[in-house]
Amino acid sequence: MRARDLALTATAVALAAGGVTLPLAGTATAAESATVRKDDFNGDGYGDLAIGAPGANSVTVTYGSAAGVGTSRATTVTQSTAKVPGVTERGDEFGESVTSGDVNSDGYADLIVGAPGEKTAGRPEGTVTIVWGGRNGFTKGGRTLTAPANSERRFGEAAVFIDLDGDDMANLAVISGNHWWFYPDGVPREGHAIGLETDFLPKGVRLDNMTAGRFMSRDGYTYVLTGERADGGAYTAYTKGGAGDYGYWSGVIAEGDDPSASRDPLAVGDLDGDGYDDLVTGNPRAAKGGAVSVRYGAETKFGKPVTYTQDSVGVPGNDEDGDRFGWSVATGDVTGDGRADVAVGAPGETSGDAGARGAGSVVVLKSGPRGLRDGRGLHQDTPGVPGTGETGDAFGSAVRLKDVNKDGRADLATGAGGEDIGSGRTAQRDAGAVWVLRGSSAGITLPRVTSFNGSDFGVRLPAGAGGPGKAFGEALR
Repeated sequence: MRARDLALTATAVALAAGGVTLPLAGTATAAESATVRKDDFNGDGYGDLAIGAPGANSVTVTYGSAAGVGTSRATTVTQSTAKVPGVTERGDEFGESVTSGDVNSDGYADLIVGAPGEKTAGRPEGTVTIVWGGRNGFTKGGRTLTAPANSERRFGEAAVFIDLDGDDMANLAVISGNHWWFYPDGVPREGHAIGLETDFLPKGVRLDNMTAGRFMSRDGYTYVLTGERADGGAYTAYTKGGAGDYGYWSGVIAEGDDPSASRDPLAVGDLDGDGYDDLVTGNPRAAKGGAVSVRYGAETKFGKPVTYTQDSVGVPGNDEDGDRFGWSVATGDVTGDGRADVAVGAPGETSGDAGARGAGSVVVLKSGPRGLRDGRGLHQDTPGVPGTGETGDAFGSAVRLKDVNKDGRADLATGAGGEDIGSGRTAQRDAGAVWVLRGSSAGITLPRVTSFNGSDFGVRLPAGAGGPGKAFGEALR
C-alpha cells in the first residue's frame, strides 16, 4: 500500500526524555480514591485513552478533555521510562494488553500493562507492569509482576481490575496462555498470585482474552475467558464465585465451530438497560465474512446467543469472504440513552471507490428493546474521516467506545493496524494509526474527528514489527 501521512486535527507534541510529556494538573485526592474513574490517570475528571503498540513495546496515554483527545496532552510509557521497572527488548510485547484502575488507592487510575512476550532470566514467560498514575502523569514509577509458576507461558495476555469478592476492594486478575490468576486485596505483590481452586480449563488450551461483568447477578462478577482448544477450535468459557472457590462454578459458553464462540474478541455492557451486563463476542471466521453475538445477562445464567452478520437486518454491508466482521468488538453508550451500543471492526472489508481490499471498516450498532439496529458503517473513505482507504490498511483492527470529553456519550476510537506512515526512506510500513470520532444523541458524528499515529508521540516500530496485532493502536483502553 502507498505510504502517506495522516491528516491530523491536533498539534504534535514534543516528547520529553523517558517518554513523558507535559505535566497535567489534576484535582483528585486520596479520599476520592473509592470513586475515581478507572481511566482517569491524571485526576482531572476526564477519561483518558490508552493506546498499546506492542511491536514498539509502548503504551501512549492521550488525556481526555472538553475538546476530546489529541497529541498535545499525552504521555508515552515504555520499560525505558524513568522509574518504570524492566528493560525494553524486542519481542517483549509491552502493550499487548492494557487495562487500568486505582491499584494503590491514591485517587488516580493506574496503568496495567501486559507484556506476554517478556523473558526474564530464571522466570517463565510474560509479565504485568503496574505504572502509577498521578497529577503530573506517569512520574512515580511502578512495579512488575512475573508469571507465578514455571509452567506459565505468555503471562499478561489480558488482565482486569474489579472487586471479585464483594468487599469493595478491587483485585487484579490476569491470564496467561494457559491459566487464570488473581491477587488478594491491596497492591499486588510478587509471589502472591492465587490460581483456580478447580482448574476447569481443558488441556492444551491457549487463552487470548478475558473480561468480567455482572452477567448473572447484579452484585457479583463473572469472568469470561476466550481462546483456542488444543485442536484449534474456538473456546469461550466462564467462571464465577468468590475468593478461594473460583473454578467450582464454571462452564463452556460456546466452542468449536459454534458461530457464537470467540477466540479473542469480547466486550461487556448493559445493552438493554435491565441492570445486568450483557456479553458481546466476535467471531471473524463465522459465516462468510464473520459474525457478532450477544448474550443478554439474566439471574444465574446467560441468555441464548443472538448472532448478527452483515446480512442481518439493520447491519450495513454484505456478508463477504474475508471481511473479518467481528475481529474486534466494543460496547459503550454512544447516544446517552442509558443503553450500551456496540462497535464492530471488520478490518478485511473492501471499501472506497477504488475497491481497496482489506482497507477495513467499523460498524456501530445502536442497542434497543429489540436488539441491535440502525447500524452505520464508517471507513477512511467516509466523508469527514481523515485519510484514504488503501489495500491492507485494516481500519477496524481494534475498537473502543468510551467518553473522553465528559459529555455523557461514548466516543469511538478505532485502530488501523496496517496503516503506513510517512513516505520515502522514512516510511513506516504497517505502523498503525488511531482515529477518534465523537458520540452524540444521534450516534457517531463526523465533525471534529481526531487522527494520529505513533510518530506524533515519538513511537516508532522497528522494521518488520508492525501490522495488525503489533502496530500502534493494537490495544485501546
